[in-house]
Amino acid sequence: MSTSAESGGVAPRALPGDLAMWFFILAELSVFAILILAFAVTQALKPQLFSESRLLLNTSTGLAMTLSLLTAGLFAALAQEHVRHSRPRRGAVFLLAALLVASVYVVLKLSEYRHLLASGLGMEHNTFFTLYWILTGFHFLHVLLGLFILGWLAERCRCGLYDAGNRSGFESGVLYWHMVDLIWVVLFPLVYVLG
Repeated sequence: MSTSAESGGVAPRALPGDLAMWFFILAELSVFAILILAFAVTQALKPQLFSESRLLLNTSTGLAMTLSLLTAGLFAALAQEHVRHSRPRRGAVFLLAALLVASVYVVLKLSEYRHLLASGLGMEHNTFFTLYWILTGFHFLHVLLGLFILGWLAERCRCGLYDAGNRSGFESGVLYWHMVDLIWVVLFPLVYVLG
């Protein structure tokens, strides 16, 4: 007996990207989960220290960084839709927009780091800032790698190397960027807002 999907000629849906990228993302999310858990547990043990230290961060800057990364994620998703419809050069335009918007995050984060260091709020200042630097620094490295990946994908799209039938590598790169977004969506409230 055939299913309705078989009789209608509809191919079964598959996960986007490569399986190896899914394993990589799972491994990275596991590392971040451990770091986030360490932050949350330490905050529960030292609530006053974390509350006072959090006041030294600029929540508006954190929100601007969040909007930057999420907007870049939207542009990457739009680029993916163009590639799925065999319009890679249009996809390249959206990836360049994603790079531009995500660069705002980099500028803001570097400015925040510079301000904190100038204020004497380095990694050794207290437990909050030790965990802040570890979490946000590790995430920042992922953002930089993500920018490189988006740039590489944009160039390959510009050259017409992706289309509806050849997009697995493209989807893997976009998946990586969405992981970066997802992690920041958790980090922003945890580090900047929640007490």
